[in-house]
Amino acid sequence: MNATLPLTATKWAIDPNQSDVQIKARHSIIAYIAGSLNKFKGHLDIHDDEIEDASVEFQLDVKSKDTNIDHVDTHLMLNDYLDIDSFPFINFKSTSFQKISKNINFLKGNLTVKNITKVVELDAALIGITTYEGRRKALFEITGQINRKDFGLTTNSYNHTAGIALGQEIELIANLEFTI
Repeated sequence: MNATLPLTATKWAIDPNQSDVQIKARHSIIAYIAGSLNKFKGHLDIHDDEIEDASVEFQLDVKSKDTNIDHVDTHLMLNDYLDIDSFPFINFKSTSFQKISKNINFLKGNLTVKNITKVVELDAALIGITTYEGRRKALFEITGQINRKDFGLTTNSYNHTAGIALGQEIELIANLEFTI
């Protein structure tokens, strides 16, 4: 009878001071509005120091949204778009992490925005695993696109006043640093 040894998981904590998530949405068909979410928590679990089959989970504080465009920030903070009073967080929990090559990975998981959860597929580039000042660090860039209407992000009120008309696709770019 063969016995299988349990996999040991190493839990890496996200470093919110060295990580950010950028959200880009096309507006008026010719330009992008971009904003960053910089207040979040999360972790990366790696089994036996192998990236394949790692699990990633993080939570973004939507109230930390900053587009650097006053009328857009005001619009978002007024809950027209994200309803931050009722749903102050965007959550992601991976369901699979597939290593394709040294630095190319596919990340699949459940993304929850405004209490609507959908499966999304993202690209996860492993920038590197290194040691800095005695701490091990894993650095990833995660990118992907979601359809904003799939998550109930349908408000487009500026369109009625010849202002901002948002596109349907939202681009996500996350630069995440995890430490142990």
